[in-house]
Amino acid sequence: MKRSDIPSLDDLRAFEVVARLGSVRAAAAELNLTHGAVSRRVSKLSEHLDIRLLEVDGRGLRLTEEGSRLAKATTDALSLVSAALEDIRKVDLSPPIVVSCERSVAMRWLIPRLSEFQDRHPEIDFHLSVGGGGFDFARDRITLAIRRLDFAIDANWQVERLIEEEVGPVMHPAMTDRFAAGDYVALAAKTRPDGWQKWSTAHPDAPKPRSTRSLDHHFLMVEAAASGLGVAMCPKIIAIDDIRKGRLTAPFGFHPDGSHYGVIRSALAKRTAGIDQFVSWLLATIQEDFHAAS
Repeated sequence: MKRSDIPSLDDLRAFEVVARLGSVRAAAAELNLTHGAVSRRVSKLSEHLDIRLLEVDGRGLRLTEEGSRLAKATTDALSLVSAALEDIRKVDLSPPIVVSCERSVAMRWLIPRLSEFQDRHPEIDFHLSVGGGGFDFARDRITLAIRRLDFAIDANWQVERLIEEEVGPVMHPAMTDRFAAGDYVALAAKTRPDGWQKWSTAHPDAPKPRSTRSLDHHFLMVEAAASGLGVAMCPKIIAIDDIRKGRLTAPFGFHPDGSHYGVIRSALAKRTAGIDQFVSWLLATIQEDFHAAS
C-alpha cells in the first residue's frame, strides 16, 4: 500500500480506541466525541479498506481477525509517535534558569543590566531570586548562585570568579568637605559590621567619623549616602552606577579586601546551552564594566 492510500489518522485513532476499550460509548468519552461521530469514523475506515473490522457479539462488539491485526498495529504506531513527541518536548522545554544573587548586588548592579541579556536571548526562561551566604541547590531550587566567596565552598560546586571585592567610602558630592573635617556619620551595613574598622586600620590618616549608624543592607546604606545622610563604607560593585551618574563620589577610591565574587553552579547538575550563555554573558559584562571603571 502506498502511503497516500493510508486512511485518515482520525479514523484510525477512533478505531484504535474502540478496539482497546471494547465499546463505542467508552471511546466517545475518551475522544470527547459523540457516539455517532465515533461510529461513522470506524465505518468509514472499514469501507476505505474494504475490510470488516468489527462484528456484533451479543449486545457488544468484537474484533474480527483482520480488525485485531490492525488494532495492534495502530496501537503500536501511536505509542511510537507518543514516545517520540514526549522525547522532543523534553529536549525543547528546558527548565528555567533560576539565579540566586545577593540582594544589594542584584538591585544595584545585576538588574539594571539584565535587559541586555534578555534582549539577546529572549528564548531563555530566566528567573532571579535574592539571598546571601550559604545555600542548597536542591532545597532552594536554584540553578546558579552569585555570591561573595566568604563562606565554605562545597566540593560538588563549580566556581568561576567574577571580580575582586573592592571597598571604600562613598558619599554625596556635597559631603566631601564635611568628610575631610571629620564631621560626618559613618554608615555601615549590618552584614559587615567591621567594615569601617578594617578600612580605618588600613588608612590611619583618614578622618574619623563623629558617629556610626548601621543599616540592614548595603543597598539601604548606599541610598542613605546618596541622600546625604552620611558616608557609606561600600563595595565598588554596589556604588559604581551612582558614581558614574554623579550621585556619589569616592574620594579615597576602592581597595581590595581579599575576597572575590563568584558565580557558582552544581557540578552534579546537567549543563545546558542556556546556563552556559548566561554565565558567559555575566563574565563578559562584569569584566567589561569594571575594566572601564578602572
